[in-house]
Amino acid sequence: MIKGMTLVTQVASHAALDSLSRLLGALGFELGRGWDDGTGRGAAFLVPLGNLELIAGRAPAVPPILIEVTHLDQVHAAVEQWMIANYRTEEIAARLSKVAPTHWKSELFTVNLDPGLTVGFWESENPLHGRPVAVEGDLSAAGMRFGIVVARWNAVITDRLLQGALDGLCRSGAKKDEIHIVRVPGAWEIPSAARTLAESKTVDAVVTLGVLLRGETAHYEAIYNEVARGIGQSQQETGVPHAFGVLTCETLEQALDRAGVKAGNKGFEAAIAAIEMVSIQRKLTTETAAR
Repeated sequence: MIKGMTLVTQVASHAALDSLSRLLGALGFELGRGWDDGTGRGAAFLVPLGNLELIAGRAPAVPPILIEVTHLDQVHAAVEQWMIANYRTEEIAARLSKVAPTHWKSELFTVNLDPGLTVGFWESENPLHGRPVAVEGDLSAAGMRFGIVVARWNAVITDRLLQGALDGLCRSGAKKDEIHIVRVPGAWEIPSAARTLAESKTVDAVVTLGVLLRGETAHYEAIYNEVARGIGQSQQETGVPHAFGVLTCETLEQALDRAGVKAGNKGFEAAIAAIEMVSIQRKLTTETAAR
């Protein structure tokens, strides 16, 4: 029945409220509904996760406003840049502390915006702290079998994608004799070969690699739509994960960039996605069988 909780904190002055509002706004907080009734005003900031902590017996060792973040060093740098723009340089060293470890397995820094108004930013040493429990795939390909369907058309691109996919699989522990490579004429033929591989039950996942360039054919969009639909349908109907590594680019230069020149190698990325999906599928199957 409980929907949410709001902790209302009074600050010393309108100036302090403005300073805090500007800082939280600069850090990307979502602004809620504020109010102003002539005798006072308030500002609300929405966060995806909240926590109420009550203390008895001793004064708290942390500021009353604590904000949990990721990438604490980057947040510290962002706060410092904000303070440079809003405070005198000589004040910043006294107002902004350095990132330091705490006795509660985390790191913390504080920023004093106004007398009586100090905000703490912290990050847990446990990278999974505060995250919902979820089934996630591992990136070990040991004991997995893979099929790679790669188009010969535009081989200057697809060969690069293939090398990237092989690199991703082998680096993750897959054995070369458990990787079955199938070459097809072009992107149009990829879904048929992928489905045949999937239905053979000899592979745990299929990696599809190809490239379509807009200038190559007047039917560019129609071909791409059918290729994407065919690969997706094969995955859904066979239950075997299919990783999508078919590039759709305007120019050869764009395709080269996505095949390892500038924007990473999409073949490598597709291979890693295939590994993770096999791992997820196995975990879900094990969980279901155990129920």
